[in-house]
Amino acid sequence: MCGLRTRYSTDLSDPEWEILRPLVPEVKPGGRPAIHARREILNALAYWLRAGCAWRLLPHDLPPWQTVYHYWRRWQQEGVWERMLTALRERERVQLGREPGERRRS
Repeated sequence: MCGLRTRYSTDLSDPEWEILRPLVPEVKPGGRPAIHARREILNALAYWLRAGCAWRLLPHDLPPWQTVYHYWRRWQQEGVWERMLTALRERERVQLGREPGERRRS
């Protein structure tokens, strides 16, 4: 979970993390080991999105803002956010009894 830090209302719940975990890229092999858990990176990103704050204003008990920004930018360039949103949208559509890829017509 979150270790000994303050829990924020934007932190992922266990069920939310279980949904997102397979969509988050693994640590790349051969490099140095990750210092911060992927879940903590997502928690920091969720805080940043909800607060609408500058990167440097992320709370100090979350991973460093430079690290959070690095993953946000890298995953943006790699299309991770698009794949994640597509997977979540399809999951929601299936739960509603719709076809996963079907588009709404106006």
